[in-house]
Amino acid sequence: MTARSPALDTVRIGIVSISDRASGGVYVDKGLPALQDWLSRALKNPLQFEPRLIPDDQATISATLVELVDAGCALVLTTGGTGPAPRDVTPEATLAVAHREMPGFGEQMRQISLRFVPTAILSRQVAVIRDQSLIINLPGQPKSIQETLEGLRGSSGESVVAGIFAAVPYCIDLIGGPYLETDAAVCQAFRPKTALRPSPATPPSA
Repeated sequence: MTARSPALDTVRIGIVSISDRASGGVYVDKGLPALQDWLSRALKNPLQFEPRLIPDDQATISATLVELVDAGCALVLTTGGTGPAPRDVTPEATLAVAHREMPGFGEQMRQISLRFVPTAILSRQVAVIRDQSLIINLPGQPKSIQETLEGLRGSSGESVVAGIFAAVPYCIDLIGGPYLETDAAVCQAFRPKTALRPSPATPPSA
């Protein structure tokens, strides 16, 4: 687990798993644990998670996103409901509450997934800004969640394809959110030199 630095801003993050069957108890949800695990490894900030498990209902999804933004979540990540099936309405629900779209996130997610399956072109993930919050739709499978956030590495550990999370901290800077610092062993965030802050020292373990 990544060491937390009390010198960094505490970040509130909304994580939303969208599934009729998981929310109805038909099977155990894997989206929320996958999101929380990856974010806990990737970020050095103290974190406060706001988890939600909800059905594939457009009005419910939109209301949940607004609730999380209003609660002070600088980042909201959703998983599930982004395909072409009739009940896949996450993108529509997300766009309905958007103040601005950020199409590059969806484009890069599809590029990463196309490395594995040609059906990645069926994915409709979007990313938007609402107030001072960034909302991103992610794929539904835990493996795909990690790949799209973290990117792909070669056999020697070098970056082959950049993950989308490398751009998230600077995006949140630009919209007036907290300063997110990543663990470079998991994900190296990119910022222009003028936007970098000195890294706070991690206190020694007791």
